[in-house]
Amino acid sequence: MLSANKSRFFDQIFFLYHQKYLLERRFRYVGFTGDLDPSLVEGRPVLYIMNHSSWWDGLLAYQAFRKLTTHDHYVMMEEKQLKKFTFFRKLGAFSINKESASDVKASFEYTTQLLRAGKRVWMYPQGKIMHQDLRPLTLQRGIGVLLRRVPDAAVIPVTLVHGMYGQDKPEALLMAGTPLLDNWGMMDSRLITNRLETVMEEQLDSQKLEVMKAVNNRPERYQPLTKSGRSTSEHFDHVFVRKRG
Repeated sequence: MLSANKSRFFDQIFFLYHQKYLLERRFRYVGFTGDLDPSLVEGRPVLYIMNHSSWWDGLLAYQAFRKLTTHDHYVMMEEKQLKKFTFFRKLGAFSINKESASDVKASFEYTTQLLRAGKRVWMYPQGKIMHQDLRPLTLQRGIGVLLRRVPDAAVIPVTLVHGMYGQDKPEALLMAGTPLLDNWGMMDSRLITNRLETVMEEQLDSQKLEVMKAVNNRPERYQPLTKSGRSTSEHFDHVFVRKRG
């Protein structure tokens, strides 16, 4: 298992690069609604669970918690990916190797230690990238096993809807839902997993419907996490329409 090895200096440099170069150049809009630090979770370990539907998921979550919270956040990441991009350890990523039972146990022990120490942890319990419209939304049972270790944890469901709409660059919208404050120790891992699957699927479907109905597919309640990057079509409008005028 690869533990996190945070570097404040590297984090500050990477955040500027990430925001200005990665997101603003590749997305037309990145927005967020909800609360990552609701008062209901005060004094509890906090675990964020997010649907996993794109390569960008971890970086979008990073942008959200770097912009919107002051807490210390960590992200569970597949070991194969973390070995390829080891610098993510400096941002708070740690690994899980699902092919090794002992490694999974070590990862869960590490996660438990982080939560008990007041750190915030993000997980993608689908276990791999799945299309955002695939139903039913299924989670791996490891999330239930973990929560039984931390029965007083508050779980905040975060869902992501993304797509190509009126421009040639994609838009991404993240939503933090109502915290779940169940007594996880009174439930078996399968029941916990089923409960979270239902919550995540309902929240994702509701969010997607709201986006579909909104003007320009962008509900007003979302706040931008970056400056909007100019799309190719907007660049053409600026250059060619202006010239004709």
